[in-house]
Amino acid sequence: MGAEKKTGGDAQAKMLSGSAWMTAGSITSRILGAIYIIPWTTWLGSYSTQANALYAQGYNIYNLFLTIATAGLPSAISKLVAHYNGLEEYEVSRRLYRSGMYVSLAMGVICATVMFFGANLFNNGDANVTPVIRSLAWAVLVIPALAVTRGYLQGYNWMAPSAMSQFFEQLFRVIYMLAATYLIMKMHPTHWVAAVTQSTFAAFIGAVAAILILGWALIKRTRQLREPGLESADRVQTGRLIFKVIYQAIPFIVIESGIAIFQLIDQYSFKRIMTMMGGYTSYEINTVYALFAFNANKLYMIVISLASAMAATAIPLLSMARARGDVRSMRKQIENGLMLFYFIMIPAAMGLAAVGQQVYTVFYRYNAAGVTILEFAAFMSIPYGMYTVGAAMMQGLSESKKMMTYLGIGVVLKLILQVPAVIFLKGMGPLLATGIAMLIVFYLIIHSFNMEFGLRFHQMARPTNQILAYSVVMFIAVKLVMVGLGLFIDPHGRYTAFFVLIIGVALGAAIFGYLALRNELVDTIMGPARADALRRKFHLN
Repeated sequence: MGAEKKTGGDAQAKMLSGSAWMTAGSITSRILGAIYIIPWTTWLGSYSTQANALYAQGYNIYNLFLTIATAGLPSAISKLVAHYNGLEEYEVSRRLYRSGMYVSLAMGVICATVMFFGANLFNNGDANVTPVIRSLAWAVLVIPALAVTRGYLQGYNWMAPSAMSQFFEQLFRVIYMLAATYLIMKMHPTHWVAAVTQSTFAAFIGAVAAILILGWALIKRTRQLREPGLESADRVQTGRLIFKVIYQAIPFIVIESGIAIFQLIDQYSFKRIMTMMGGYTSYEINTVYALFAFNANKLYMIVISLASAMAATAIPLLSMARARGDVRSMRKQIENGLMLFYFIMIPAAMGLAAVGQQVYTVFYRYNAAGVTILEFAAFMSIPYGMYTVGAAMMQGLSESKKMMTYLGIGVVLKLILQVPAVIFLKGMGPLLATGIAMLIVFYLIIHSFNMEFGLRFHQMARPTNQILAYSVVMFIAVKLVMVGLGLFIDPHGRYTAFFVLIIGVALGAAIFGYLALRNELVDTIMGPARADALRRKFHLN
């Protein structure tokens, strides 16, 4: 029993540590990816909304090809490296990385070629989308190798290099795109398509920076990887390893394409549905599309990145437990992962909804429709995050076939709900249709876990209810303060909105943190020792 507790505690500590690094990397890179919007839209001026719509259309195609080229590889490599490390086959893990690089280079060349020469096939009838897609092909060429290296390091549970590379990738991307946009719009004020094209090409610049960071991390860890304790017999042929990588990657490609697939359904159906309804010009439809597909998406994806960070941590830990056949450890890590997800995701999403007006005004200037869509999208980000974490856990447990079935059900539901949702809710319709579909998928995942592992819902009920209750209290308090301050301070000005936003974020964090520490919710998530240390730090003993 003592050994089980120690194993569970070690696993929980690894998940917390890994999640902390991955969350830091995801959050900082997402924040950078949102902050650039302020100067970017300012320099684009009256073209900003159309530029946002163009950017979103190009990036949706890019995300699909990037997912095909990379999504399966880092997760598959991470899972297989963790599996062989769990069996102490460390030499196989190293050769697995080399095999994965061969596959990634091939995938990058194939997908980049299709994107570049087939751009006209994906532009949805808009010639402006073609150069944007071609500019993104360069990033697709090199990112698969970057993704495989991240997966290899994550298989050893080394999350820090991945987090650092995410940050520097975003930093150099933002620097290039802002510099290019400023120069283009200053020299040629009407060349907004060229500005968008260079902004998307910045993804390639960022990828090169991230590759350099990961290369440095690998060189630094060469001696550690070659330690005598990490040597093992080499009994697996290279061809078999490549087959394993591809076999493991294919389900990952399909499953991790989930959000990209839903976004492409929006891209190719929303305009047609709105046109079919009549009464809307092409400019108006593009404007509404930009509000939910780019403006809101850029902001609520910051919250979803929390789920993505936890998903990356969960896969190798669950895979190692599966390799050992440790059912108790698998159940414990599923429960830990779910509770950590609820603890971070739910208050973050509700907090974004509470300060939605201020956030939107700071980034895009005040727009009533945009604020409403962002607040709604903040709530929808919870089922989006549920899908991300649940799918990662299914893959970590080698339940990819079952997960692909669940995703198929989700896509069918999305297609059924899309038309009525758009007709009745316009720009919020696609968000609702995706949210409902992903919520159903998550239910199927949890039901599957419960049938196989017997999840202890009675133990999870109290902390889950606490998270919900404290999040609701925080949401109501912050919303009331935001509305109250809006009576005395201009809520539509960018600078005043930023000032009020700082107050709202600080208040929300203080309320939720106080309630979670005072009522021992943090003890359940992080362990009593860490919780006590935090209580002493904030004088809450």
